[in-house]
Amino acid sequence: MEHPAFTLAALTTMGGAMGYARKGSKPSLLAGLVFGGVYGYAGYLLHKNADGGLEIALGASSLMLITGIARGVPSRFKKPVPLVLTILGGLGTFYYYRKYKEFYP
Repeated sequence: MEHPAFTLAALTTMGGAMGYARKGSKPSLLAGLVFGGVYGYAGYLLHKNADGGLEIALGASSLMLITGIARGVPSRFKKPVPLVLTILGGLGTFYYYRKYKEFYP
């Protein structure tokens, strides 16, 4: 269950670094590092079977989904960044919500 969190950590960190490298966007770098750190921490907790990992991963995914939708609606999802945020956030939210329901019926 920790593998998706570690994958999302790597993808968000790389995405933030790419945004900074291509456009010099410090907010992209900061957001990528923050989301990458949160997902990495959630993955660590999930790997150790500690409390809170599932909830943190679900919260980060939900926030990414909301952010992607908020950024994508004005451009009608024609820009790649909001589209990727929405897709990754949606997949993460779907996965971790399903796991949450599985463990806490």
